[in-house]
Amino acid sequence: KMELKFKQKPTYKVEKETKKEDTQESLCMEVAECVTELMNAATSFHKLHLKVTGQGSFASHSTLKIYEDFHDFSDQLSEEFQGAYGEILTYKEVLPRTLNTKQDGIIYLQDLKTMITELQGKLPYSEIINDLDLCKSKINGALYKLKFLS
Repeated sequence: KMELKFKQKPTYKVEKETKKEDTQESLCMEVAECVTELMNAATSFHKLHLKVTGQGSFASHSTLKIYEDFHDFSDQLSEEFQGAYGEILTYKEVLPRTLNTKQDGIIYLQDLKTMITELQGKLPYSEIINDLDLCKSKINGALYKLKFLS
């Protein structure tokens, strides 16, 4: 009986480690997807920034300069996670979203905020969670300006 108990423990431990590795790999993929989406958001909002016209377009044009922040947030998230986790992330090629109107921009900002919030709930690094809060604060400011000032 003692032998059976000993043989069962390593099997359980291997299963437990495999689940942990799967969870860590999944987290790496989600962080890489978020970095890619933030990079793409920079491109999408830059293009929208250049094509807004009509009444309220100056306020929208100014607000949409948030594209500059998305470059910084994507770089910061990537570097901080890779430093904390100790591995280089793998990025997939994903085309940027096409934004044609201010309303498209509002919807995309809300989607980005949701994605970031979901990622924060899975991250074990409080310092990265806090930095992502800064990104969400910028998004909140842009949402306010696009909804009420332009």
